Amino acid sequence: MLILSKSKTDEEREFYIKLCIKERYTKRELERQLDSGYYERYMLSNQMLAPAPLTRRLQNNFLDTYVLEFLNLPEKYSEYDFKKAIIQNLKKFILEIGKDFPFIGEEYRVQVGGNDYYVDLLFYHSGLACLVAFELKIGSFKPEHLGKMNFYLEALDREHKKVNENPSVGIILCASKDNEVVEFALSRSLSPTMISEYTLKLIDKALLQKKLHEFSEIVQISEAETE
Repeated sequence: MLILSKSKTDEEREFYIKLCIKERYTKRELERQLDSGYYERYMLSNQMLAPAPLTRRLQNNFLDTYVLEFLNLPEKYSEYDFKKAIIQNLKKFILEIGKDFPFIGEEYRVQVGGNDYYVDLLFYHSGLACLVAFELKIGSFKPEHLGKMNFYLEALDREHKKVNENPSVGIILCASKDNEVVEFALSRSLSPTMISEYTLKLIDKALLQKKLHEFSEIVQISEAETE
């Protein structure tokens, strides 16, 4: 009844029905996903996240924007505060990123050349059969963040990835990003890394629906021109 009453299209209803079956949501979990505009964010993310060589493997598993309203962080907070709030609300964080993400650890240590380095959060994606490293940034995305993530992924693949697993994936989770900067940073990179934003407030669903509608129109125009 929740899905029928809060969804506007048959496609959206089918999406939430399949999502409920896959994730085994409780009523409260489903309500949260409906209120956070999960469908709209998911549909937009499929077109905006991964560089072309990675799209086939990584699509449908990550979002361009994550809604973390449950963290209840103060107006001013540090990256340490951000990470600790996620750990304290880990169950809700996994609901947002997907239940295919078993948690491995925080400040996960990797050793290179006798030096210790620490990945903010490390998960395993059971569907992709790979490690997933999260780097948390409370500011905007900077190109140098990608180099640091690539270093971590290489260390994870060499020292921690099992033979039967796929190469590790990185998520740089930032408070904001400039899409042109992201495009330039990823244009010559084959790194399996996504640059995602987070927000600490629920997004107005009307704005998400408008953005999705505008994006769909652009895609339709582009397809018509190519024909």
